[in-house]
Amino acid sequence: MSIILAAEALSCVRQDRVLFENLNFQLSAGQVLYIQGKNGAGKSSLLRLLAGLTLPEDGQILFHGKPLFAQPELYAEQLLFIGHQSGIHPQLTALQNLAFWSALTDQQLADPYQLLGSLGLAGLEDIPCFMLSAGQQRRVSLARLWFTNKPVWILDEPFTSLDQQLIARLEQHFLQHLAAGGVIVLTSHQSLSAAYPELKSLELEYRW
Repeated sequence: MSIILAAEALSCVRQDRVLFENLNFQLSAGQVLYIQGKNGAGKSSLLRLLAGLTLPEDGQILFHGKPLFAQPELYAEQLLFIGHQSGIHPQLTALQNLAFWSALTDQQLADPYQLLGSLGLAGLEDIPCFMLSAGQQRRVSLARLWFTNKPVWILDEPFTSLDQQLIARLEQHFLQHLAAGGVIVLTSHQSLSAAYPELKSLELEYRW
């Protein structure tokens, strides 16, 4: 099985504090990496490294066996990153945000109303997103997962502000993405409920 995403001897330093060092892992199609750790342990910093947004102190990240930073445009085309920030435009409505992402990724949405309704946003499609609650904005942001064809998903606390019913639906969607050959890297303070056939766990320790 070919390796899609890998870290080799990865180290990260923030404000003169070593968050982690000599970190190694490999992810092949259908695998999920579940990153855990206390606040400040470096979970979000690791995701930003894996998303190509920052450089490691040492080590390297490989995408299909080649250094990530040697092929940034190719990697960006294959990556969907959703961080702590929702990534939505607050002045636009939920429908307008979906239309923007759809045009950006060249993916056509068959029924955006149905998608937003399935995520608990029925009746809120035409309201500017700054008027929505944090949980509702998170749902708009996560809607991207239902019409992207990008194989690498990197998700920072995707379950934040979601109820258990939507978390269960999201995890089932994760399983579909993995079954189609994708990979997922995610952090969460909540335990994963679904039965993932290829689950890898990584615990980051808080370092003083």
